[in-house]
Amino acid sequence: MSLFIAYFINSIICNNILYIKLIGKGYNMKNRVTEIFNIEKPIIQGPLNSLTNPKFIAAVSEAGGLGILGPNAGEARVTRSAAETTERMRKEIIKIKQLTNKPFASTIMVSEDITFVGNIVDMLIEENVPIVLINGLLDQELFNKLKENNMRIIFRPITPTIENAKAAEEMGADVFVATGFDEGGTVPERVIGTFSIVPMIVDAISIPVIAAGGVGDVRGVRAAFCLGAEGVYVGSVLIPTIENPAAENVKQYIVDSNAEDLILFRTLPAYYRSLPGKLAKELEDMDKNGATNEELAKHMGAGRNMRLGMVEGDTENGYVSVGTGISPIKSICTVKEVIDDLMQDF
Repeated sequence: MSLFIAYFINSIICNNILYIKLIGKGYNMKNRVTEIFNIEKPIIQGPLNSLTNPKFIAAVSEAGGLGILGPNAGEARVTRSAAETTERMRKEIIKIKQLTNKPFASTIMVSEDITFVGNIVDMLIEENVPIVLINGLLDQELFNKLKENNMRIIFRPITPTIENAKAAEEMGADVFVATGFDEGGTVPERVIGTFSIVPMIVDAISIPVIAAGGVGDVRGVRAAFCLGAEGVYVGSVLIPTIENPAAENVKQYIVDSNAEDLILFRTLPAYYRSLPGKLAKELEDMDKNGATNEELAKHMGAGRNMRLGMVEGDTENGYVSVGTGISPIKSICTVKEVIDDLMQDF
């Protein structure tokens, strides 16, 4: 041992996966998720809508994970125009390429407007984006077009079920994101926690499953892997980072809060949660007084008030949407520090 750093190996076998933790010495371990996406660590950044920009996405990819471009990334104004959204995303993709040569992904949003989806897909093909995140749209023609252009597909429904997991696998998805009720943002319609939904989906399909919702530190990562997940999909834990475009007061608000502080209320399609603020309290009161999901969604203001609260820092008139995994967050760190901590077993 004279010329070597002392270390010990602690081997744990969970669902036929061997995990080796080396203390005092780094160890590189690949699995199906890292191989499919050609990344170093099986951690996927949630797209976070306007809470992403090229600097943040590149930081995630440079740290060994997979950064994902959100539909309103880097923009001061939310738009629903197909043409404007497509060109905005193209501009951000070009900037990401200037900051990193590591793999990254882009989002394909669910829309009843086929032109909207088609425009974005064509642009992603033109820009040679290697990986796409499809949020809930099970369309065989879309999957075929992406596969024909050698693009990897992450499929993530709002509410994961055995049925849509099997359908996504059959259509050609490369990985499936199993999101539990613990997540931030638009919460699944079924009240099934992350660590219940993950093994259920793992047992139903053969493609890799990525756990989403409530992962705030390495303990959550280890638990997800022991339940059969082969990666984690995280958003809230990456918001209070130096590179994230969230307002500084919002980052500190997250650090100073825990899961007990969160307010849950109904909206379209089902539920949402936020840290306390005037708007969040109004929504909670409306819910308790019998307002419809449509009325709550209208008052909530969707992406506009999320941006107001989280990017502009008006936590009273906007809202701060995070998941239940915020409790372990104790400080504002760099993206690399967060990913290194979450992925310390890799």
